[in-house]
Amino acid sequence: QVQLVESGGGLVQAGASLRLSCAPSESTKHTFITYTIGWFRQAPGKEREFVATISWSGVDTYYADSVLHRFTISRDKSKNTVDLQMNSLKPEDTAVYYCAADHIVGPLVPKATLHDNYHSWGQGTQVTVSS
Repeated sequence: QVQLVESGGGLVQAGASLRLSCAPSESTKHTFITYTIGWFRQAPGKEREFVATISWSGVDTYYADSVLHRFTISRDKSKNTVDLQMNSLKPEDTAVYYCAADHIVGPLVPKATLHDNYHSWGQGTQVTVSS
């Protein structure tokens, strides 16, 4: 299994942008490119919810309706990371954001949108959006 580390969270005002990164640990970096990556978030008192996913090739992506046209997921092969660019942030985007990885076969939807299909998770990074 790949080991994941998220970074880039913080406290911002509504309308601002943040960029989250998901990187593999040094010991698992060589296999990172083979994994489907998903971003999920969990707000206090709520269940973990799907945000975005990207295929191992980087060709296919899929977003939750709540973030479509505001968030962009991408693979940076030079840095060996999967990034989540978040624009036009809203207070309701406040949550702990997690990246997850697994070898998911077939179309991203619905398998890659379900957190039960991922077996490698990062520790999470807090995003807080003030109004």
